[in-house]
Amino acid sequence: MAQQARQQAEAIWRAGVQAVQPRYCVPQFLRQRVEQGDPRFDFSRYRNILVVGAGKAGAAMSAALEEALVELGVDLDRVHGWVNVPSETVRPLRRLHLHPARPMGINEPTAEALHGAERILELVKSAGPEDLLICLISGGGSALLPLPAEGISLAEKQQVVRLLLRCGATIQEMNAVRKHISRIKGGRLVQYFPGRACLTLIISDVIGDPLDVIASGPTAPDPTTFADAWAVLEKYRLVDQVPASVRKHLQRGLRGEIEETPKTVLTDATGQPRVFHFILANNRQALEAAAQHAAQLGFEVWSLGPYIEGETSQVARELAQQARQWQQRAQRPLCVLSGGETTVTLPPQHGKGGRNQEFALAFLQELSQDGLVGLTLLAAGTDGEDGPTDAAGAFADADALQRAQELHLHPADYLRRHDAYYFFHQIDALFRPGLTETNVMDLRVLLIEPKVTSIN
Repeated sequence: MAQQARQQAEAIWRAGVQAVQPRYCVPQFLRQRVEQGDPRFDFSRYRNILVVGAGKAGAAMSAALEEALVELGVDLDRVHGWVNVPSETVRPLRRLHLHPARPMGINEPTAEALHGAERILELVKSAGPEDLLICLISGGGSALLPLPAEGISLAEKQQVVRLLLRCGATIQEMNAVRKHISRIKGGRLVQYFPGRACLTLIISDVIGDPLDVIASGPTAPDPTTFADAWAVLEKYRLVDQVPASVRKHLQRGLRGEIEETPKTVLTDATGQPRVFHFILANNRQALEAAAQHAAQLGFEVWSLGPYIEGETSQVARELAQQARQWQQRAQRPLCVLSGGETTVTLPPQHGKGGRNQEFALAFLQELSQDGLVGLTLLAAGTDGEDGPTDAAGAFADADALQRAQELHLHPADYLRRHDAYYFFHQIDALFRPGLTETNVMDLRVLLIEPKVTSIN
């Protein structure tokens, strides 16, 4: 029964991920715009089509874009592009260059990503007045598109990112800092573009789909300021921990010596917008597809929505407490879905894992005294990655608890050390689907069998 429940949970999760694959959403979106007669998508208006971008879905988005342009009758000789992507997703394309910017499990800026960002900036600057820029943005783009501000080294930027991750800063807080120590984030990239129009196609990995936050918004107006970035460092007591070059740069910004990130959309000489943003896929769409598949499998389906955030272990414990109550009232098999993205606050010394593995571990630990009979949780990142590991997440169920008890593994000990990866590795409960080439935050599937007597 445990194996069957895991298979069902995985099938539901995969249905959600399938619905937000670029190979479907990119061509569908372009066809719709062309059929509607949207003049921005009249590709005959442009001399050249330049394509740039970064993100975990970048390779699949690039491949889908090339195919869609061919179907729409666009001469690919007019298309030129460079997109920074995870190394494992690189493949040969006809006109777009996919640049291996980082290996799997290393979700931070690298020297390879810096080189790619420099080439992207060169391409954007090379545009003519009649050219179109298509920017492909997806989750993970911030780490894949590093171009530190003058006077700040890549190593110094890496140090800032690690400090922010360790203290549990939200994605909004992290990006407020990253945008203000970058040459191209926070809308700065598109400021270098002299062409006719920029179309930014986005697969969102942020709650609420804020354009300025996804991949740090390289083409979107930025509502945050140098003061906001400085406030983040003060909030987490990082002012004295970040490199001196970062402090100096932010302080110059506070004094008005460095121009702020753009606060309005770039316009042409007549005042008309030149930059347009489109959300092609997000967490809500994945939840809807997962819910549809769960219903087809015979489950009553509840969705908690795509807005789940907060400290991972606390959110997981709350879900575990609710799960037992729901089980007592359930009349038939129930599937509870939730999306969003939680955060983990790490101490200086910690183990290995990611927020989804920690979520599953905290869920299991909360119910370890009375067992998890009739409950199966799969918590996993839709990108196929979870922290610096080769897993997307983990399963928590009665079988996982039993195997842990047989090996004398105590969930509370591993949770205290933030060492979820090695806990689930030892009990064969890690979930390793591989890179999915999309990224719309996390998708958690909780299956509940009704009227099951708990065991101690």
